Amino acid sequence: MEKMTDLVAVWDVALSDGIHKIEFEHGTTSGKRVVYVDGKEKIRKEWMFKLVGKETFTVGAAETKATINIDAVTGFAYEYTLEINGKSLKKYMENRSKTTNTWVLHLDGQDFRVVLEKDTMDVWCNGKQMETAGEFVDDGTETHFSLGKHDCYIKAVSSGKRREGIVHTLVVDNREIPETPE
Repeated sequence: MEKMTDLVAVWDVALSDGIHKIEFEHGTTSGKRVVYVDGKEKIRKEWMFKLVGKETFTVGAAETKATINIDAVTGFAYEYTLEINGKSLKKYMENRSKTTNTWVLHLDGQDFRVVLEKDTMDVWCNGKQMETAGEFVDDGTETHFSLGKHDCYIKAVSSGKRREGIVHTLVVDNREIPETPE
C-alpha cells in the first residue's frame, strides 16, 4: 500500500459489528480524495478541482451510511467532519449509547465484544450476528446464546423507574459481566 501522504483525518467508529477505522486523504494541491475503511480503499477521486464538498460511503456489515464533509475554514485551511446516518459522529455515539449495550470480556484466551441492539434485541459478537433464543422468565426476559462452549444470556429486567427503563445484564456461565462504556 502506498504511503498516505495527504492523510488529514482519522476516526474510530463503534458499530454493532465492531470498531471501524475511517481514514481520509485530501490532496489540496493534487485534488485527490481517498477514503479508507479498515485499511481498504472505498473511494478514490483524482483531480477534483472543487476542494470542498462531501464523500459518502458505507461502513460495516450493516452498510451504515457515512459522509465526510469538507469545508473551507480560512484561506487554505479545511475542516473535516464525519457524519454517521446523517448525524455528527458525537451525536451518533451519544444516541448509540442509549440504543445499545456493550460488554467486552476475555474467555479461553480470546477477547469478545458483545453488543445488544435494544430496539431489535439482536446480539452481535466480534462482528457476527449471534443465533439467539428468547425466553420469558418471572422477572423479565432472557436472550440465550453461546460463546464457544460457554452458556450466555442477556437478562432484561424493569428497573422499576420510568427514567431508567429496562436494565440489561450479560451473564456468562452464571457470572454477571460488567458493561463496557464505548
